[in-house]
Amino acid sequence: MKRICSIYKSPRKNEMYLYVLKADALSRVPEALLSVFGPPQHVFDLVLTPQRKLAREDIKQVLENLDKQGFHLQMPPPEDDYIQHLPDELLSRNDPV
Repeated sequence: MKRICSIYKSPRKNEMYLYVLKADALSRVPEALLSVFGPPQHVFDLVLTPQRKLAREDIKQVLENLDKQGFHLQMPPPEDDYIQHLPDELLSRNDPV
């Protein structure tokens, strides 16, 4: 099951992405979602297969959502996740001695 997918980013929310089938473009995305998402900005196209790895999404869930509803919405990571990956030395560098 190979799918050619277009990926769009939201101009309103950093790291929010919308995956759609390239052939369908944005035709299956509900208007209510697009009004919250903002005007989609095309980032790139990608071939998705069940064997492909995605950085923050489960490929099986993405493919299932594309087949069932025509889109997959990738939400931004929680704010806490930005700090967790930093080394302790950077997190405490400006602490008073």
